[in-house]
Amino acid sequence: MKNHLKALRAERGWSQGDLAARLSVSRQTVNAIENGRYDPSLPLAFALARIFGLPIEALFEDDPGAGAPPGG
Repeated sequence: MKNHLKALRAERGWSQGDLAARLSVSRQTVNAIENGRYDPSLPLAFALARIFGLPIEALFEDDPGAGAPPGG
């Protein structure tokens, strides 16, 4: 899943630590989400949407090639 968190965070002048504190998660979690190494849980995705004041669809994009079953 692709996301726009890094750009949205930068627009607000927030560090990864700032966003992590708002989410009550570690900075490493924010880093992993931003770099596509970790897909957030649905509650965490909703929390991100609330913090940025945007719909989830504005934060995340479906990546049809990712997670597809082999041969599927």
